Amino acid sequence: MKKLDKLILRAFAGPFLLTFAVVQFILLTQYMLKYLDDLVGKDLGIDIIGQLLFFFSVLMVPVSLPLAVLLSSLMTFGTLGEHHELTAIKTSGISLTRILRPVLITSALLAVFAFWFNNTIVPKANLKAYSLLWDLRQQKLALDIRPGVFYNGIPGYTIKVDDKQGEDGEILMGVMIYDHTQGSGSMRVILADSGRMFTRFGGQYLGLELFRGQSYVEQPDANSRTGATFIRQAFARNMITFSLASFDLDRTKEELFSDNKMMKNVGQLEHFIDSLQNRLRTEKRQVPRMVSPYYTYLRFDTTGRAANRRVAEWQVPATRLPVVNASTLEQASNRARNVRAFAGSTGERLAGLVKESSNYRIEVFRKYVQSTAILLMFLIGAPLGAIIKKGGLGVPILVSILFFIVYYIFSIIGEKYGREGVMPVEFGMWMSTLILLPFGLFFLYQARNDSGLLDWNLWGKVPAKIRWPFRGYKRTV
Repeated sequence: MKKLDKLILRAFAGPFLLTFAVVQFILLTQYMLKYLDDLVGKDLGIDIIGQLLFFFSVLMVPVSLPLAVLLSSLMTFGTLGEHHELTAIKTSGISLTRILRPVLITSALLAVFAFWFNNTIVPKANLKAYSLLWDLRQQKLALDIRPGVFYNGIPGYTIKVDDKQGEDGEILMGVMIYDHTQGSGSMRVILADSGRMFTRFGGQYLGLELFRGQSYVEQPDANSRTGATFIRQAFARNMITFSLASFDLDRTKEELFSDNKMMKNVGQLEHFIDSLQNRLRTEKRQVPRMVSPYYTYLRFDTTGRAANRRVAEWQVPATRLPVVNASTLEQASNRARNVRAFAGSTGERLAGLVKESSNYRIEVFRKYVQSTAILLMFLIGAPLGAIIKKGGLGVPILVSILFFIVYYIFSIIGEKYGREGVMPVEFGMWMSTLILLPFGLFFLYQARNDSGLLDWNLWGKVPAKIRWPFRGYKRTV
């Protein structure tokens, strides 16, 4: 390896690691905010939060790498240009493409790594992350008894307190408990002037010690529907224990989530796409045969030779047509409605298969597009840094955010159009790359010729070049 390569790689490594860490943190924070409502108030342990953060940070790597390469390339070559190191290297007879080569090779290796990571590690991380997130969403909120509010979090009981005192709110005033464990409604009620709340047996049970209260039990009379026996019992101290098993985190088997498209690699996705396409072709071939019984006097040719001919070519001999009367019209009307309902349901089912196939194809192309984006961002960032010649975190961040937002917007638009069938999935997924690639090639051309983007002499020649095809043209009246 040449000393020049080592110099450029050392200048690139620091900004890349720094920007990658910053981008990971920003994207992870933005992603976690979407699920904040599902996590707050459930008394999750540090280990559960740590697992969720780790899995989601793995999912952010394919998105963080292109932006980190763009920003670090801008910073690296912008700093070299600002300190005139780039000029000194060019003066020694080394071309710009040779200067960019070590970072280009590094970007290519990162692109290969990103594809492997996106195809192998990300599906497993998706399975772990979203199965854990599903279980966290199903978990109940932590025990939170508020004054003046009926609390139904403990199965079989409804608790209401007038006030809570103490440092941790363990002292309860004005306690009312409805016992529904017998399945008889609100026939068992406990009232107490005060109480003390605490956990027992390692937090698996909730103990509620009540003071100066009464319990009321209503027992219906078996001989009379309107009659009932009412029992009241006073107590000075009463201990009630509630099970907190319903607040534990129950893990669902991960195999139940493995059929989702986000949990599959390219090979599995393509196999599933082939299955959907075969199913779609089979159902399309069965449509003429399934619609034929609705027609009494006109039968479809289901052999495939005439199944798609135009309706105008259908002919029915007059000898097969019956006398038109009210019964015939009613029968024809019913059959027409049945055909319409069959066509509508069949069309929706086929459209659903097409859309599902498009969704799986989008996941396949996403793995390739996100990997190629690393090379695209290098092609934009490195020449642009050599042109701007500004290092640091000012101009590079603004330019990086601008191009990444453009790339992200066109990616979302292309993906949406591909999913809705407005354009082919292939073109929709590659649209952002095709739009930004000319910019990267233009920046590379400008950097090789030492032309600045704000070179007024360059842009002043553009109108003359536009007028060139019209030279010698004389306006005639």
